[in-house]
Formats: sequence, structure tokens, C-alpha cells
Amino acid sequence: MSDWLTWQVVDSAFPTGAFAHSWGLESAWQHGEIESPAALRTFLETSVHQTGYAALPLVNAAFDAPDALETLDDLADAFLINAVANRASRIQGRTLAATAARVWPIPALESLDVRVQSTCAHAAPVSGAVFKTLGLTRASTQRVVLFSAARGVLSAAVRLGIVGSYEAQRMQQACGPWLERVAAECADLSVGDLSQIAPLVDILQAGHDRLYSRLFQS
Repeated sequence: MSDWLTWQVVDSAFPTGAFAHSWGLESAWQHGEIESPAALRTFLETSVHQTGYAALPLVNAAFDAPDALETLDDLADAFLINAVANRASRIQGRTLAATAARVWPIPALESLDVRVQSTCAHAAPVSGAVFKTLGLTRASTQRVVLFSAARGVLSAAVRLGIVGSYEAQRMQQACGPWLERVAAECADLSVGDLSQIAPLVDILQAGHDRLYSRLFQS
């Protein structure tokens, strides 16, 4: 059942609102930092690595201790000083909790959604708590988060016209070993390991609201 659930929550039809966000790619592209497929590949790998160190520690902690969600959410809010990233995280976390409670209307998820609505609802700790409640394994939860980051960047790249669908799929396939390395590297990270390892990506994403025209929310 865990495998079926994993495929369902990573499916693009699962309505979490992630496709309204570009993970900072739109801003990087408009600032001239994505001028070739090679540059996109670098941005993709950097984003995955950043997710490993800036999200998985909170995902892991919330998965291991869902009762600490409120404390972990406060930590996520203090860590995400980039206003654009902070806003995107809150939107996606709140949407994930609400969607899960509607798709699987069981008391545990409904109670979790109520708790989430009274917090900032950041995506990383909410993901850990929601996927633990759904019954995904810890390893599957980590891979869902990493895969979603990679897919989000590449989906945005297609819609921005940076690459075509086939090229994006080739990059997704080529990114597999990198995703696996990051998953292994970050599997046991705790909140004490929480870190910002891609400051340039963070700066570019922070400039999203100042773009003249925008397709995405972040």
C-alpha cells in the first residue's frame, strides 16, 4: 500500500498547488542565470541539494515526532528568512494538509489539518507529519520531497520555454543518481543540521516579487 500511496502523492494530479511555483527558476531565468541546458542542469542539482539540507531535516523530525509539529513549524518560519520562499512554503504546507484530509477523511488527518491551520504551516514539517500519518515509510517520504523539488524545477522550465518536454524528461532521468546520492547523504539529518547551502539561489528567488512579469507565485 505504501508504494501505491507514494505514486499517488507524487502524481501531478494530486492537488497540492506545487505547480504554481517555480522553485526560484523563473527569477533566475529572468536575471540571465539560465542561459543553456547546462545551466538549468546546475540549477536543478543545486535545488535538489538545497532541499536535502534545508527541508529534509525538518521532514525527518516531523516524521519521527508528529506531536512536535508546532515547534518544528516555528523553527521553519525562523529559518526561512527569504520572504518569497517563506510564503511559498506556507501555501504549499497548508494546501497539502487540507488536500490530504479531504482525500483521506480519517480522524488522524482531519485532526492534523486542524492543527496545521493554526500554525504557519510550512511545507517541510507538514510533509513529514502528513506522510507519516498516511503510512508512507521514512525513506519514501524523503524521496517524495526530493523528487517533487526536481520535478517542480523541470515542470517550470518547460512552461517557461527554457527546454522542451522531451529534454526535461531526459534531465529528470539523468537526475536519478543525483537524487539517490542526496537521499543517502541527507537520510539521517536532524534539525541541528538545518542549513542554507545555496545562497545565490536563495537571493535569486527573493527577487521574484520584483520581476516585471511573472508566471509563477515563486
